[in-house]
Amino acid sequence: MDALSAGPKGVVLTERQRIAWLRLIRSDNIGPATFRDLINHFGSAEAALAALPELSARGGATRAIRIASEAEAHRELEAAHRFGARFVGIGEPDYPQALKQIDGAPPLLAVKGALAATKRPAVGIVGSRNASAAGAKFAAMVARDCGRAGYTVVSGLARGIDTSAHRASLDTGTIAALAGGLDQPYPPENIGLLQEITGGNGLAVSEMPFGWEPRARDFPRRNRLIAGIALGLVVIEAATRSGSLITARLAGEFGRLVFAVPGSPLDPRCHGTNGLLKDGASIVTTPADVVEALAPLTQFELFPSSLAEQPASDGKAMTMPPGDSDRARIIDALGPTPVEIDDVIRHTGLSASAVYLILLELDISGRLQRHQGGFVSLSD
Repeated sequence: MDALSAGPKGVVLTERQRIAWLRLIRSDNIGPATFRDLINHFGSAEAALAALPELSARGGATRAIRIASEAEAHRELEAAHRFGARFVGIGEPDYPQALKQIDGAPPLLAVKGALAATKRPAVGIVGSRNASAAGAKFAAMVARDCGRAGYTVVSGLARGIDTSAHRASLDTGTIAALAGGLDQPYPPENIGLLQEITGGNGLAVSEMPFGWEPRARDFPRRNRLIAGIALGLVVIEAATRSGSLITARLAGEFGRLVFAVPGSPLDPRCHGTNGLLKDGASIVTTPADVVEALAPLTQFELFPSSLAEQPASDGKAMTMPPGDSDRARIIDALGPTPVEIDDVIRHTGLSASAVYLILLELDISGRLQRHQGGFVSLSD
């Protein structure tokens, strides 16, 4: 495992480790799950970086993998410093406690603002960008009452419901999850709001590099942050096809409480929220409904800090790389349909360490697709 300095409420990366972690997560074909598997297998980010070229070649890559350089990592750290931001690693004291429990939590988060916002339990509030006046007012009521009850309000800085929730919780603490880099907030009209958040009791967070302009495919990752940071998610005015429903689905997968505010069946903005109620979401008609439902979750420490929460070697690393015949068996067992890794192990009869290492090779070479819940498939 990366040598980490233990603290009373977590662990702290050294500056050298932070550089190596940043290089690893910014390299080609390295996502959060791959990052963790690499650290688990090789023991440190530096060792994983050194192994990437060989792993990619063994996995069948047709070109050399791009590995983020030390100079690139230093430039991004310097950009963060100039912006008044920093990077927080998973398991460090300032990393959101609930977020690090989810499958594929970001190894590093860029953060700016009051880090105290991560110390309190959080409730997410999301909904329509073209919110009605009533919807925006109710979002503000829920945010204000949840803030007074000791919760940090987390949302996505979007127009409408998100904006109302952030503004109502500026004094008590709010977290804005961004789809792009911290220096590329969206939408532009909320730049002033973001400055109010980061200049007061709130925090901005992103897993994307500085300078990254948000694209449509980046917003589900932003939604994932909201669902992961919050203990519960309140959805107010969401259409049938909306990002808010993606956030609600993710919250359900993470074991969070999902709340929905009922609306008129004649209003398209309420079709999604009414659908959530049909699917079992908790109904919300007053802010107290949310506060009372979340209260039992805050009576004890749900997410105690420990070294086990860090990427850690499990002692099963192979001393010799697997052979071509083993690799062929794994590839034959995979296809376009997602399958659980445990099923691949049982089907092939290979050791777990061999299967995980071969899957890492395929992943880094761009031939493997990871899915929620530990499922994998071959890339198209």
